[in-house]
Parts: sequence; C-alpha cells; structure tokens
Amino acid sequence: MTIQAVIFDIGRVLIGWDPEGFYDRLMPRAERERMFSETGIDDVNLSIDRGAPFRETIFALAERHPEWADMIVKWHHNWTDMAQPVIPHSVRLLRALKARGVPVFALTNFGAETFEIAKGPYPFFAEFDRAYVSAHLGVLKPEPRIYEIVEEDCGLPPGGLLFTDDKADNIAAASARGWQVHHFEGPEGFAARLVAEGLLNEGEAA
Repeated sequence: MTIQAVIFDIGRVLIGWDPEGFYDRLMPRAERERMFSETGIDDVNLSIDRGAPFRETIFALAERHPEWADMIVKWHHNWTDMAQPVIPHSVRLLRALKARGVPVFALTNFGAETFEIAKGPYPFFAEFDRAYVSAHLGVLKPEPRIYEIVEEDCGLPPGGLLFTDDKADNIAAASARGWQVHHFEGPEGFAARLVAEGLLNEGEAA
C-alpha cells in the first residue's frame, strides 16, 4: 500500500534522551544506578508521560527519598540537559517530507509540560501536522490503544502509515496493527528507507 503519512517517535529519533548520561556526569555510575533503582525514577517518568503533572510528581518523589532529593529535583530543573542533543539529519528528513507534501505526525511518550518546554530549544516540535503525545492521550506506547487513537484521528488506513521508533516493542505493536514500520537505529538507515519508498530522492534525504 502507498504510504500516506510518516510518523516519527521523538526521543532518540529526533532528539537525544539520556538521563543516565546526565547523572553519570554528576556522580559515580554505581551511585547513579543505586539512585535509579531505589527511587524508581524511570517508572515515575513514565507516569508523567501518561499524564501526571511534571513538577509535582518529581518533587513528591524527592520528598519520599530525602537521601536523593537534591539529585531528583534536577530531573525537573535540568530536564533539557537530558533531552539532547538534536539529531540534525532526522530533522532534515522531517522537513524534507513536509516540503514534499507528505503528512508528518509525531507519536511519542512524552509529558504534557515537557512537550511544551521542548518547543523552546526544538522549534520543530511545532512543525508536525499532527502530534500524538501520550500525556495528552492518557496511554503509552506500546499499548494498543494509542495506535488505535492515531488511526481513528487521522482517518488513514494502517497500511498507509510508516512509523519509525527506536524501541522494538513499540515497532512490534504498530506492525501488529498493520502499520509499515522502520526500527530506527540512526537517521541514515531511515533516510535510505524513505528513498526506497519513493517518498524522498537521495538529495532530499541527505
């Protein structure tokens, strides 16, 4: 089936997402691993991606773990330091598709407030034709409902959607619904896929 829209994940596809690296620059790795394990901060972040309020959730976690409180609040205060760098080639692909008139959507596990914060350093967050943000929808990838919501909202057939994501589980869930998929391991591979699908030429995909 002809591809009618291209759908990007954001974290690790268009921008970096590396909280481990951020904290490893602040403390020994073993200490960071202990903090993450004892506080469950990754799971707390998923609750934010599902719609929990950003500041209140992080500060409540800090209150529950006073030993780590100063470090935990950095998840809020220094969030943009974890959500970097931009992946320029991926952004060029997004913009080249738009210039070709190909609808470009985002489907991302992201907090509501952090999605707005990111529009400052990353103006291309506002360039998607449609943005499906987990916190707005109250459901996360790879839960089937989030893909169903995209289908219902955009009105396009599953086979007409090409979705790229760095996580195999998210790709598998989309594929199970009949979406065309690309497991993102770098922008060069995705560029080649877009050329192979006839969506861009080699110059546009460079």
